[in-house]
Amino acid sequence: NLANPTALLLSSVSMLRHLGLNDKADRIHEAILRTIADGNHRTRDLGGTATTSEFTEAVCNNL
Repeated sequence: NLANPTALLLSSVSMLRHLGLNDKADRIHEAILRTIADGNHRTRDLGGTATTSEFTEAVCNNL
């Protein structure tokens, strides 16, 4: 529960774009950016204390 899931999530964004689901990809991408920008749920590698689960939950809440 220490890993930053951003790379995994962004690879999913790339897959959605490849499938022509740009609107879905845009929503997820924006949710990731919002989560990082707000600073409340950053993982350790980004200077925060959030777990992988907490970060992922925050991304879902930003969708």
